[in-house]
Amino acid sequence: MRFSYNKLFKLLIDRGINKKTLREMSATSVAKLGKGGNVNTDVLLRICGALKCDVGDIMEFIDDDKAVEE
Repeated sequence: MRFSYNKLFKLLIDRGINKKTLREMSATSVAKLGKGGNVNTDVLLRICGALKCDVGDIMEFIDDDKAVEE
């Protein structure tokens, strides 16, 4: 299993927010998010707080077996 942050990037587009604004929080973390990497839960909480959303609105778990099939 792995994390996907596609929901986050879609939410940013829907709200008219660019990645630059998100990078102001933490450039390193945004780079990790873009690659589906692991980030600290504090980063996720700050993103959710800024966007006024739930963690389920910005990320999801993807089964590696399903990702290969798609």
